[in-house]
Amino acid sequence: MTNQPLSGRTIAVPESRELEVFAGLLERRGARVIRCPLVAIRDAPDPAPVLAWCRRLAAGEFDDLILLTGEGLRRMLSCIVQHEPALSVPFRAALSEVRAITRGPKPARALRELGMKSDIAAEIPTTEGIITVLRALDLRGRRVAVQLYGTEPNRPLIDFLRGAGAEVATVAPYVYADAADDQAVRTLLAQLRAGGIDAVAFTSSAQVERLIAVASQEAAQAALRRTLVAAVGPRVAATLRRHGVEPSLVPAGTFFLKPLTRALERALA
Repeated sequence: MTNQPLSGRTIAVPESRELEVFAGLLERRGARVIRCPLVAIRDAPDPAPVLAWCRRLAAGEFDDLILLTGEGLRRMLSCIVQHEPALSVPFRAALSEVRAITRGPKPARALRELGMKSDIAAEIPTTEGIITVLRALDLRGRRVAVQLYGTEPNRPLIDFLRGAGAEVATVAPYVYADAADDQAVRTLLAQLRAGGIDAVAFTSSAQVERLIAVASQEAAQAALRRTLVAAVGPRVAATLRRHGVEPSLVPAGTFFLKPLTRALERALA
């Protein structure tokens, strides 16, 4: 269909978790999509710390649970099934009792899959958004469990919680691993440098870091200057800026795939 808004446009997609969902959204609007997943998600290499944290939650040792990603909750459940299935029932029971605080729609969706819901949800799905809702709470003496975003220690959130008088216990149930080999990343960079890509849409900070790790900051900057650079939200935008790349497009208000797709449509149509 020639009247499709993205007809004739080529968009590079480094997404891995929801690659086909994102690619499908763009292709239905007429775009040619270059799939180059830069990172993949793996279970934590050592399940012991994850299981120890889950046992503490199951034993009722936490008052609050902050879920930063839906992936994290699913990985914890998977870890329990694989390594300590007897923990599953008490873990789920305790999960329904703890005060659940979610960073965005994905962890809230993971809770709904278990027949549960978030007690407190950040209006803006960022660390700053979580801190904003926490400021209204009395956290003195509260035992707060935090599921991290990959292995990122999230010092701003942890420091805020401890400064507010909370006891904090963190868990990292998954890690990021390289999914694309270096040559695939170099091929993407060559296409960017040649000007054959109209836009590249980053959906996680890990994708940006992977590109920089393979290309060097200077080479990535030079390649990305030839295209429209889109970031799904402020966290990814901040990572790009830290590496000297100013994103051309960041959706306002909601930070997931459909708003990003609509923003790309408006920018490129």
